[in-house]
Amino acid sequence: MRIPVRVLVAIACFALAGCSSSGKSGFGSWGWGEDSPPPASSETTGSIGDPANDSNLAVKDALLGGDPSDDLSLGKRHYRERNYGLAEQHFRRAVEKLPRDGEAWLGLAASYDRLRRYDLADRAYREAVSIYGPRPEVLNNIGYSFLLRGDLRKARHKFIEAQAKDPENPTIAKNIALVDEAVRRKKGLN
Repeated sequence: MRIPVRVLVAIACFALAGCSSSGKSGFGSWGWGEDSPPPASSETTGSIGDPANDSNLAVKDALLGGDPSDDLSLGKRHYRERNYGLAEQHFRRAVEKLPRDGEAWLGLAASYDRLRRYDLADRAYREAVSIYGPRPEVLNNIGYSFLLRGDLRKARHKFIEAQAKDPENPTIAKNIALVDEAVRRKKGLN
């Protein structure tokens, strides 16, 4: 099964944005991380309509969504702005319209995590796994969900599972370090 480039870019951005040692959520994705959108780079800048920059439009569409007013794009925007309730509404509408849109399911799961609706987040993650399979980026996000819940054992297990699939991923390594630090603090070893 071939996965569209837009989806792969989205998954990669989802896993990489916002997962930092500062303890911020690992759910900012697709260029809609917690702190800020990614800085402009030579890959995403250029004048619109310039044939030399047509590939830049594809990258922008992949990161921002094709239609800025569709539910997926609005969900991303609201999530980026930390309006998790509005983000949840838009992601929920997106999955109702396109039930096999893994990107929307991941956004919905992340929104539920931020709203502390972990029962619903678990369901959304199950849907994302049924679409994408146990990809390291998805496992990393599930691990971060457990970290937010305070279940350090399950969080570390998911991070290790993700790292086994992508040993060089720095975000996963940072999340394992976060769990280990939390365990040390919990035991009073700091």
